[in-house]
Amino acid sequence: MRVVSGIQPTGNLHLGNYLGAIRNWVRMQDEMDEANRAQAAAGGSADKQSSECLFFLADLHAISMPFDPKDLTSATLEMTAALVACGIDPSRSILFNQAQVPAHAELQWLLNGTARMGWLGRMTQWKDKAGKNREGQSVALFAYPVLQAADVLLYQATHVPVGEDQKQHLELARDIAQKFNNDFCSEDAPVFTLPDPYIPPEAARIMSLRDGKAKMSKSDPSDMSRINLSDDADTIMKKVKKAKTDPEPLPSEAAGLEGRAEALNLVSIFGALSGESVDAVLSRFGGQGFGAFKPALGELMVESLSPISERFRELKQDRESLDAILARGAAKARERGLPTLDATYKALGLVRG
Repeated sequence: MRVVSGIQPTGNLHLGNYLGAIRNWVRMQDEMDEANRAQAAAGGSADKQSSECLFFLADLHAISMPFDPKDLTSATLEMTAALVACGIDPSRSILFNQAQVPAHAELQWLLNGTARMGWLGRMTQWKDKAGKNREGQSVALFAYPVLQAADVLLYQATHVPVGEDQKQHLELARDIAQKFNNDFCSEDAPVFTLPDPYIPPEAARIMSLRDGKAKMSKSDPSDMSRINLSDDADTIMKKVKKAKTDPEPLPSEAAGLEGRAEALNLVSIFGALSGESVDAVLSRFGGQGFGAFKPALGELMVESLSPISERFRELKQDRESLDAILARGAAKARERGLPTLDATYKALGLVRG
Protein backbone atom coordinates (compact mmCIF):
# COMPACT_ATOMS: atom_id res chain seq x y z
CA MET A 1 0.00 0.00 0.00
CA ARG A 2 1.41 3.38 -0.97
CA VAL A 3 -0.42 6.56 0.01
CA VAL A 4 0.36 9.85 -1.75
CA SER A 5 -1.11 13.23 -0.84
CA GLY A 6 -0.17 16.89 -1.19
CA ILE A 7 -1.06 20.25 0.27
CA GLN A 8 -0.47 23.70 -1.17
CA PRO A 9 1.98 25.79 0.87
CA THR A 10 -0.35 28.65 1.61
CA GLY A 11 1.19 29.33 5.01
CA ASN A 12 -0.61 30.03 8.27
CA LEU A 13 -2.12 26.61 8.89
CA HIS A 14 -5.31 26.64 10.92
CA LEU A 15 -7.49 24.28 12.90
CA GLY A 16 -9.49 23.36 9.80
CA ASN A 17 -6.35 22.17 7.99
CA TYR A 18 -5.29 20.13 11.02
CA LEU A 19 -8.61 18.40 11.74
CA GLY A 20 -9.67 18.14 8.11
CA ALA A 21 -6.50 16.67 6.61
CA ILE A 22 -3.23 16.67 8.52
CA ARG A 23 -4.40 14.65 11.51
CA ASN A 24 -5.53 11.94 9.11
CA TRP A 25 -2.11 12.02 7.43
CA VAL A 26 -0.56 11.23 10.81
CA ARG A 27 -2.99 8.35 11.28
CA MET A 28 -2.14 6.98 7.84
CA GLN A 29 1.56 7.21 8.68
CA ASP A 30 0.89 5.13 11.80
CA GLU A 31 -1.16 2.62 9.80
CA MET A 32 1.71 2.12 7.35
CA ASP A 33 4.06 1.43 10.26
CA GLU A 34 1.64 -1.11 11.68
CA ALA A 35 1.29 -2.81 8.28
CA ASN A 36 5.06 -3.10 7.94
CA ARG A 37 5.47 -4.45 11.46
CA ALA A 38 2.76 -7.02 10.83
CA GLN A 39 4.46 -8.09 7.62
CA ALA A 40 7.79 -8.39 9.40
CA ALA A 41 6.20 -10.46 12.17
CA ALA A 42 4.72 -12.75 9.54
CA GLY A 43 8.18 -13.37 8.12
CA GLY A 44 8.19 -10.86 5.27
CA SER A 45 11.63 -9.68 4.15
CA ALA A 46 12.63 -6.07 4.78
CA ASP A 47 12.74 -5.21 1.07
CA LYS A 48 9.16 -6.37 0.67
CA GLN A 49 7.84 -4.02 3.37
CA SER A 50 6.87 -1.27 0.97
CA SER A 51 3.82 0.24 2.66
CA GLU A 52 4.61 3.93 2.97
CA CYS A 53 3.29 7.46 2.79
CA LEU A 54 4.57 10.25 0.56
CA PHE A 55 3.43 13.73 1.56
CA PHE A 56 4.44 16.74 -0.50
CA LEU A 57 4.20 20.52 -0.51
CA ALA A 58 2.49 21.37 -3.80
CA ASP A 59 4.56 24.45 -4.66
CA LEU A 60 4.26 23.79 -8.41
CA HIS A 61 0.49 23.97 -8.07
CA ALA A 62 0.79 27.29 -6.25
CA ILE A 63 2.07 29.08 -9.36
CA SER A 64 -1.18 28.41 -11.25
CA MET A 65 -2.66 31.47 -9.52
CA PRO A 66 -1.16 34.93 -8.85
CA PHE A 67 1.53 34.69 -6.15
CA ASP A 68 4.58 36.39 -4.66
CA PRO A 69 7.78 34.32 -5.04
CA LYS A 70 9.14 35.44 -1.67
CA ASP A 71 5.91 34.47 0.04
CA LEU A 72 5.93 31.09 -1.68
CA THR A 73 9.40 30.27 -0.37
CA SER A 74 8.57 31.22 3.21
CA ALA A 75 5.17 29.51 3.06
CA THR A 76 6.76 26.25 1.88
CA LEU A 77 9.14 26.22 4.84
CA GLU A 78 6.37 27.26 7.24
CA MET A 79 4.14 24.46 5.99
CA THR A 80 6.97 21.96 6.43
CA ALA A 81 7.42 23.10 10.03
CA ALA A 82 3.67 22.81 10.64
CA LEU A 83 3.42 19.30 9.22
CA VAL A 84 6.32 18.06 11.34
CA ALA A 85 4.89 19.79 14.42
CA CYS A 86 1.55 18.06 13.81
CA GLY A 87 3.19 14.63 13.79
CA ILE A 88 4.48 13.91 10.28
CA ASP A 89 7.76 12.11 10.96
CA PRO A 90 10.30 12.49 8.11
CA SER A 91 11.96 9.26 9.28
CA ARG A 92 8.73 7.30 8.78
CA SER A 93 7.13 9.17 5.86
CA ILE A 94 8.61 10.84 2.79
CA LEU A 95 8.10 14.60 3.08
CA PHE A 96 9.24 16.86 0.24
CA ASN A 97 8.28 19.73 -2.02
CA GLN A 98 7.41 19.22 -5.70
CA ALA A 99 9.95 21.67 -7.08
CA GLN A 100 12.82 19.45 -5.89
CA VAL A 101 11.42 16.52 -7.87
CA PRO A 102 11.35 17.61 -11.55
CA ALA A 103 9.73 14.31 -12.51
CA HIS A 104 6.36 15.73 -11.42
CA ALA A 105 6.42 18.41 -14.13
CA GLU A 106 8.09 16.04 -16.58
CA LEU A 107 5.40 13.41 -16.20
CA GLN A 108 2.67 16.04 -16.44
CA TRP A 109 3.95 17.02 -19.88
CA LEU A 110 4.02 13.40 -21.01
CA LEU A 111 0.46 12.90 -19.75
CA ASN A 112 -0.76 16.07 -21.49
CA GLY A 113 -0.78 14.00 -24.67
CA THR A 114 -3.30 11.63 -23.10
CA ALA A 115 -5.51 14.07 -21.18
CA ARG A 116 -8.36 15.64 -23.15
CA MET A 117 -9.51 19.26 -23.25
CA GLY A 118 -13.09 18.19 -22.65
CA TRP A 119 -12.12 16.34 -19.48
CA LEU A 120 -10.36 19.39 -18.07
CA GLY A 121 -13.09 21.78 -19.14
CA ARG A 122 -15.61 19.86 -17.04
CA MET A 123 -13.59 20.13 -13.83
CA THR A 124 -15.67 21.89 -11.21
CA GLN A 125 -12.73 23.60 -9.55
CA TRP A 126 -11.57 25.03 -12.88
CA LYS A 127 -15.00 26.58 -13.37
CA ASP A 128 -15.06 27.93 -9.81
CA LYS A 129 -11.55 29.38 -9.81
CA ALA A 130 -11.66 30.76 -13.34
CA GLY A 131 -15.05 32.39 -12.90
CA LYS A 132 -16.24 34.41 -15.88
CA ASN A 133 -12.74 35.43 -16.97
CA ARG A 134 -11.62 32.05 -18.32
CA GLU A 135 -9.74 33.59 -21.22
CA GLY A 136 -7.60 35.52 -18.76
CA GLN A 137 -6.56 32.53 -16.67
CA SER A 138 -3.21 30.78 -16.90
CA VAL A 139 -2.73 27.55 -18.81
CA ALA A 140 -1.38 26.15 -15.53
CA LEU A 141 -4.74 26.66 -13.82
CA PHE A 142 -6.53 24.82 -16.63
CA ALA A 143 -4.02 21.97 -16.75
CA TYR A 144 -3.23 21.58 -13.06
CA PRO A 145 -5.47 18.48 -12.74
CA VAL A 146 -3.00 16.75 -15.08
CA LEU A 147 -0.20 17.70 -12.69
CA GLN A 148 -2.32 16.28 -9.87
CA ALA A 149 -2.59 13.06 -11.83
CA ALA A 150 1.19 13.02 -12.33
CA ASP A 151 1.69 13.62 -8.60
CA VAL A 152 0.11 10.29 -7.70
CA LEU A 153 0.77 8.19 -10.82
CA LEU A 154 4.51 8.90 -10.62
CA TYR A 155 4.75 6.91 -7.40
CA GLN A 156 2.35 4.10 -8.33
CA ALA A 157 0.07 5.27 -5.52
CA THR A 158 -2.44 2.67 -4.46
CA HIS A 159 -4.50 5.08 -2.34
CA VAL A 160 -5.06 8.84 -2.32
CA PRO A 161 -6.86 10.62 0.54
CA VAL A 162 -9.73 12.61 -0.92
CA GLY A 163 -12.45 14.87 0.34
CA GLU A 164 -15.63 15.75 -1.49
CA ASP A 165 -13.91 18.53 -3.48
CA GLN A 166 -11.15 16.22 -4.76
CA LYS A 167 -13.09 13.14 -5.87
CA GLN A 168 -13.44 14.46 -9.41
CA HIS A 169 -9.68 15.01 -9.67
CA LEU A 170 -8.89 11.45 -8.60
CA GLU A 171 -11.39 10.15 -11.15
CA LEU A 172 -9.56 12.18 -13.80
CA ALA A 173 -6.22 10.69 -12.71
CA ARG A 174 -7.70 7.21 -13.09
CA ASP A 175 -9.10 8.09 -16.54
CA ILE A 176 -5.71 9.38 -17.70
CA ALA A 177 -3.92 6.32 -16.34
CA GLN A 178 -6.41 3.93 -17.93
CA LYS A 179 -6.29 5.64 -21.33
CA PHE A 180 -2.49 5.71 -21.29
CA ASN A 181 -2.30 2.03 -20.37
CA ASN A 182 -4.81 1.15 -23.11
CA ASP A 183 -3.11 3.26 -25.78
CA PHE A 184 0.55 2.51 -25.13
CA CYS A 185 0.92 -0.63 -23.02
CA SER A 186 0.25 -4.32 -23.37
CA GLU A 187 -2.59 -5.64 -21.28
CA ASP A 188 -0.26 -7.58 -18.99
CA ALA A 189 2.27 -4.76 -18.51
CA PRO A 190 0.53 -1.44 -17.75
CA VAL A 191 2.72 1.48 -16.77
CA PHE A 192 0.37 3.03 -14.25
CA THR A 193 -1.45 1.77 -11.17
CA LEU A 194 -5.01 3.07 -10.93
CA PRO A 195 -5.19 4.68 -7.45
CA ASP A 196 -8.17 4.13 -5.21
CA PRO A 197 -9.66 6.82 -2.98
CA TYR A 198 -8.82 6.66 0.69
CA ILE A 199 -11.77 7.94 2.69
CA PRO A 200 -10.61 8.86 6.21
CA PRO A 201 -12.77 7.50 9.03
CA GLU A 202 -13.17 11.05 10.27
CA ALA A 203 -12.90 13.97 7.88
CA ALA A 204 -13.90 16.90 10.05
CA ARG A 205 -15.29 19.85 8.12
CA ILE A 206 -14.42 22.87 10.23
CA MET A 207 -16.27 26.10 9.56
CA SER A 208 -15.49 29.75 10.24
CA LEU A 209 -15.90 31.04 13.78
CA ARG A 210 -17.68 34.06 12.29
CA ASP A 211 -19.93 32.25 9.80
CA GLY A 212 -20.98 28.65 10.37
CA LYS A 213 -21.84 28.22 6.69
CA ALA A 214 -18.35 29.10 5.36
CA LYS A 215 -15.27 26.91 5.68
CA MET A 216 -12.51 28.05 8.01
CA SER A 217 -10.02 29.66 5.66
CA LYS A 218 -6.77 31.58 5.62
CA SER A 219 -8.23 33.86 2.94
CA ASP A 220 -10.91 35.21 5.30
CA PRO A 221 -9.88 38.82 6.06
CA SER A 222 -10.85 38.40 9.71
CA ASP A 223 -8.25 36.59 11.80
CA MET A 224 -11.02 36.03 14.36
CA SER A 225 -12.65 33.60 11.92
CA ARG A 226 -10.01 30.90 12.47
CA ILE A 227 -7.77 29.27 15.03
CA ASN A 228 -4.21 29.38 13.68
CA LEU A 229 -1.78 26.67 14.73
CA SER A 230 0.57 29.50 15.72
CA ASP A 231 -1.96 31.08 18.12
CA ASP A 232 -1.03 31.10 21.81
CA ALA A 233 -3.38 30.04 24.59
CA ASP A 234 -4.68 33.55 25.31
CA THR A 235 -5.45 34.16 21.64
CA ILE A 236 -7.29 30.84 21.32
CA MET A 237 -9.45 31.56 24.38
CA LYS A 238 -10.23 35.06 23.10
CA LYS A 239 -11.27 33.80 19.66
CA VAL A 240 -13.47 31.05 21.10
CA LYS A 241 -15.10 33.52 23.50
CA LYS A 242 -15.95 35.85 20.60
CA ALA A 243 -17.05 33.08 18.20
CA LYS A 244 -20.49 33.70 16.73
CA THR A 245 -23.32 31.75 18.37
CA ASP A 246 -27.04 32.10 18.99
CA PRO A 247 -28.91 32.81 22.25
CA GLU A 248 -30.45 29.33 22.59
CA PRO A 249 -28.98 26.71 24.96
CA LEU A 250 -27.45 23.57 23.50
CA PRO A 251 -29.91 20.75 22.78
CA SER A 252 -29.47 17.25 24.18
CA GLU A 253 -29.17 15.58 20.78
CA ALA A 254 -27.82 16.39 17.30
CA ALA A 255 -31.24 16.83 15.68
CA GLY A 256 -31.72 19.95 17.78
CA LEU A 257 -28.84 21.67 15.99
CA GLU A 258 -30.66 21.78 12.66
CA GLY A 259 -30.58 25.33 11.32
CA ARG A 260 -28.01 26.38 13.93
CA ALA A 261 -24.84 26.40 11.84
CA GLU A 262 -22.59 28.18 14.34
CA ALA A 263 -23.67 25.99 17.26
CA LEU A 264 -23.16 22.85 15.17
CA ASN A 265 -19.69 24.01 14.18
CA LEU A 266 -18.52 24.58 17.75
CA VAL A 267 -19.95 21.28 18.96
CA SER A 268 -18.37 19.49 15.98
CA ILE A 269 -14.96 21.03 16.77
CA PHE A 270 -15.27 19.86 20.37
CA GLY A 271 -16.14 16.35 19.20
CA ALA A 272 -13.30 16.25 16.67
CA LEU A 273 -10.77 17.24 19.33
CA SER A 274 -12.14 14.98 22.06
CA GLY A 275 -12.85 11.99 19.82
CA GLU A 276 -16.57 12.06 20.62
CA SER A 277 -19.66 12.13 18.44
CA VAL A 278 -21.85 15.23 18.35
CA ASP A 279 -24.50 13.36 20.35
CA ALA A 280 -21.93 12.40 22.99
CA VAL A 281 -20.84 16.03 23.36
CA LEU A 282 -24.45 17.17 23.65
CA SER A 283 -25.18 14.54 26.29
CA ARG A 284 -22.61 16.37 28.44
CA PHE A 285 -23.52 19.95 27.60
CA GLY A 286 -27.19 19.76 26.59
CA GLY A 287 -29.29 22.41 28.29
CA GLN A 288 -26.28 24.64 28.98
CA GLY A 289 -25.63 27.95 27.31
CA PHE A 290 -22.53 28.97 25.41
CA GLY A 291 -21.29 30.81 28.48
CA ALA A 292 -20.48 27.39 29.93
CA PHE A 293 -19.61 25.58 26.71
CA LYS A 294 -17.14 28.05 25.21
CA PRO A 295 -14.67 27.98 28.12
CA ALA A 296 -14.66 24.18 27.99
CA LEU A 297 -14.08 24.27 24.23
CA GLY A 298 -11.30 26.83 24.57
CA GLU A 299 -9.52 24.77 27.23
CA LEU A 300 -9.75 21.66 25.07
CA MET A 301 -8.32 23.55 22.10
CA VAL A 302 -5.42 24.87 24.17
CA GLU A 303 -4.70 21.42 25.58
CA SER A 304 -4.78 19.85 22.11
CA LEU A 305 -2.92 22.53 20.16
CA SER A 306 -0.36 23.92 22.61
CA PRO A 307 2.24 21.15 22.01
CA ILE A 308 1.82 21.61 18.25
CA SER A 309 2.08 25.40 18.46
CA GLU A 310 5.20 25.26 20.61
CA ARG A 311 6.95 22.80 18.29
CA PHE A 312 5.84 24.78 15.25
CA ARG A 313 7.34 28.01 16.56
CA GLU A 314 10.62 26.23 17.32
CA LEU A 315 10.87 24.63 13.88
CA LYS A 316 10.08 27.86 12.04
CA GLN A 317 13.28 29.36 13.38
CA ASP A 318 15.44 26.44 12.19
CA ARG A 319 15.78 26.99 8.44
CA GLU A 320 18.69 24.56 8.19
CA SER A 321 16.68 21.65 9.60
CA LEU A 322 13.69 22.39 7.38
CA ASP A 323 15.87 22.53 4.26
CA ALA A 324 17.47 19.23 5.25
CA ILE A 325 14.09 17.54 5.78
CA LEU A 326 12.88 18.58 2.32
CA ALA A 327 16.17 17.64 0.63
CA ARG A 328 16.22 14.14 2.16
CA GLY A 329 12.57 13.60 1.29
CA ALA A 330 13.07 14.80 -2.29
CA ALA A 331 15.99 12.41 -2.79
CA LYS A 332 13.81 9.49 -1.69
CA ALA A 333 10.92 10.70 -3.86
CA ARG A 334 13.15 11.00 -6.95
CA GLU A 335 14.30 7.44 -6.38
CA ARG A 336 10.72 6.17 -6.04
CA GLY A 337 9.50 8.00 -9.14
CA LEU A 338 12.33 7.28 -11.59
CA PRO A 339 11.19 3.77 -12.68
CA THR A 340 7.73 5.09 -13.59
CA LEU A 341 9.15 8.03 -15.50
CA ASP A 342 11.52 5.76 -17.44
CA ALA A 343 8.68 3.36 -18.26
CA THR A 344 6.52 6.25 -19.47
CA TYR A 345 9.21 7.51 -21.87
CA LYS A 346 9.76 3.98 -23.14
CA ALA A 347 6.04 3.36 -23.69
CA LEU A 348 5.80 6.57 -25.72
CA GLY A 349 8.78 5.62 -27.88
CA LEU A 350 10.82 8.60 -26.73
CA VAL A 351 14.61 8.25 -26.77
CA ARG A 352 16.44 9.71 -23.76
CA GLY A 353 19.98 9.47 -22.52
